[in-house]
Amino acid sequence: MRYEKQAFQQRERHIVQEFPLRLMVNERELATLVASPHQLNFLAVGFLRLQGFISTPDDILSLGVCSEFGLASIRLKKDIPERLTPTLTSGCGTGIVFNLPQHLRPSENEGTASPSSVDPQTVLGLMANLARLADNYSRHGGIHSAAVSSTEDPELFAEDLGRHNTLDRIAGEALFRGINLKGKLLVTSGRVSTEMVAKATRLGIALIASRTSPTDAAVELAQQAGITLIGYVRGGSFEVYAHHERLRQVAADGRISGITGVILAGGESRRMGCDKSLLPVAGARFIDHIYRKMTELFDEVIIVTNSPGLYQDIPCRKVPDIYYGRGALAGIHSGLCHAQNQRIFVAACDMPYLNTDLIRTLCHHSEQSDVVIPQSPNGLEPLHALYHKNCLGAIENTLDRGRRRIVHFFPQVRVSEVAITAVNAVDPQGKSFRNINTPEEYFHCRLTADGTSAPLKTSEEEQLSIQGRSSSG
Repeated sequence: MRYEKQAFQQRERHIVQEFPLRLMVNERELATLVASPHQLNFLAVGFLRLQGFISTPDDILSLGVCSEFGLASIRLKKDIPERLTPTLTSGCGTGIVFNLPQHLRPSENEGTASPSSVDPQTVLGLMANLARLADNYSRHGGIHSAAVSSTEDPELFAEDLGRHNTLDRIAGEALFRGINLKGKLLVTSGRVSTEMVAKATRLGIALIASRTSPTDAAVELAQQAGITLIGYVRGGSFEVYAHHERLRQVAADGRISGITGVILAGGESRRMGCDKSLLPVAGARFIDHIYRKMTELFDEVIIVTNSPGLYQDIPCRKVPDIYYGRGALAGIHSGLCHAQNQRIFVAACDMPYLNTDLIRTLCHHSEQSDVVIPQSPNGLEPLHALYHKNCLGAIENTLDRGRRRIVHFFPQVRVSEVAITAVNAVDPQGKSFRNINTPEEYFHCRLTADGTSAPLKTSEEEQLSIQGRSSSG
């Protein structure tokens, strides 16, 4: 029955289910958890894991859950301590913890991510995806949700009427599925209190973000544990309460920190008959257009070339190939070796239509893998992609075997592809990947300086069609 506008109306509405689950561990009644009635095996195992009673699936000899009687019967290899000090936790459902820590040391959280490694947009995106997944809350409210991931897409997701239960469920499912949570991001719909921070520390979580506020004790505990603690994640903003240094800083001028821009400018340009990087278009040389876009985005820009004298007027470092005459892959290798940052964004010198929004989109995914590469109608675009120094060993192995194709080293590293739909959202005409290989294409480029001509060959296709280049590009 609903009262509205001075009248009662008959309405149907979903009601949150509340389910008491008794935990019998080694024939000893340990606790009663008040929770939502689904996937109780994850809840029970996660609870035991986060109390420190188990750490691997092998610690469990048997597990049985009877929903009809609200009982989880578990037998462990090790005995439960005789004397336990229970603490009733705050929040919906009123949880219970044993051995609630008052102090934590950073060394206890071995899984924290490296400083300045988390993109704030990843936090916002993960929270937005949590909201989309939390359909129970939208239907009847009263349900908390949580998710963990290292990207915007949740790897594990849980709902429960108790916010602390959501983390127990995630811990249990991760244990069953063999998912390592160290260094992951945790987003939650509920308030962050000390028991949430303590549980996250045991899992090696690097960052906790909530739609609402943390408690003062949670802030202090997160500070001790080395966990980044964020609250009030709403819209496009949030507040940071502990260890802000883990979040990647955006420069006041909008540049992207932690990534070096690399221009590959050493190809022989045999079909063009002259150095393509020096060709004029729209009032400047190809390489000038590319360098200008790079400096808008990155604090450090490098040109990989074996002819540095050609670019004396461009105020950046020029570095040679280390593997001389091995093509574009050798250029990427040189850029990685000489860059001050761990990651580089690579573009060929004959791609004058770079799109800063697309480059930012790729950089937004930089934490996901060793290689972040966009898709196009022609396939992958390795000469418009991000590479991490982790790739160096695999690239050197590939070059040492006499192989030149960039994609040949991909099976040895982690590769993340940015879908063509995401590319089209910021560059619908696909101009970013167009390069100029022949005098005819250059003439057409001059006539259509806005770049609306028909698609040209990608840089990778050009690299494969010309053998024996002395450098990258």
